[in-house]
Amino acid sequence: MNPDQVLINIAEKIASCNKCDLHHSREKGVPGEGPSNAEIIFIGEGPGFHENMQGRPFVGAAGDFLVELLDGIGLKREDVFITNVVKCRPPGNRDPAPEELKTCSPYLDQQLQVINPKVIVTLGRFSMARFFPHAKISEIHGQPVQVKGMLVVPFYHPAAALHRPSLRSVVEEDFASLPELIKNAEKTPAVQSKDPPEEENQAEQLRLF
Repeated sequence: MNPDQVLINIAEKIASCNKCDLHHSREKGVPGEGPSNAEIIFIGEGPGFHENMQGRPFVGAAGDFLVELLDGIGLKREDVFITNVVKCRPPGNRDPAPEELKTCSPYLDQQLQVINPKVIVTLGRFSMARFFPHAKISEIHGQPVQVKGMLVVPFYHPAAALHRPSLRSVVEEDFASLPELIKNAEKTPAVQSKDPPEEENQAEQLRLF
């Protein structure tokens, strides 16, 4: 099965998923969007109001800022894959709960496997925690690490800069460094990857095909 079709299958699974309580308030699942051969994947935290209504990631104010940041480094939204760690909106835009993150994890794992990007940019602390569970984003943002052959770079979420104007320049500087980080990816130190999924999650991933 070709990668585009696999991503479609994952999206269909997400649209009908009822494995956690987030499906109760879901208007549309938000699997993510972008080319199956994208070299860069941006992983946010969870859909907001506009994302929930449209079924697309980053379409509100934070999405507009993300497009602006991408434009600043010569990229278009269509060049990259954009998704979130949870695919349905947490009510009131609250933080994703641990059980929700765990339940949604196989979907993101499968997307990463299919796309196999050169670079993963985590946006915000919840997506960062998939790769750096004990880190503080204020201490490691913008610092690249090789994980399983992929460059992982933790960034602040664009929304953080909208809520805290003092962070805007930090976010802009982090994004401005991305082309050079990609260029020098092979020189970045590697770390041991996170633990593999539990057996039940592995079985679920196989059912996504």
